[in-house]
Amino acid sequence: MVEVVAALIWRQGRFLICQRPPHKARGLLWEFVGGKVEPGETKAEALARECREELDIELAVGEPFMEVTHAYPDITVHLTLLHAVAAGEPRMLEHVALAWITPEEIPQYDFCPADTAILEKLQREYGKST
Repeated sequence: MVEVVAALIWRQGRFLICQRPPHKARGLLWEFVGGKVEPGETKAEALARECREELDIELAVGEPFMEVTHAYPDITVHLTLLHAVAAGEPRMLEHVALAWITPEEIPQYDFCPADTAILEKLQREYGKST
């Protein structure tokens, strides 16, 4: 199992999502920014490093929002989504697109399957009641 971390970054009622490059596994699907935890790193350190490498931003990492385990055909991941505050404007160093979306806009995007339960929780906790 691979330990993976991702950031839940909010700005003015919207959260940041990123579109994976076409040549990578799950290419062109949307995800939260993040990546693998390397040996010797804490989850917070890994997330800060990944965000520097992928978006050229600095993070203040907060508490976990949710953890999920998901088995893809090629890999099983244990994903921890952490609240984070970003300093700086995200730049696309790795992804092909970035978007700031509301919980109501989630259905308009094709996300990585590991994010499904997280997205449902975001809609429940932060979505507008109709």
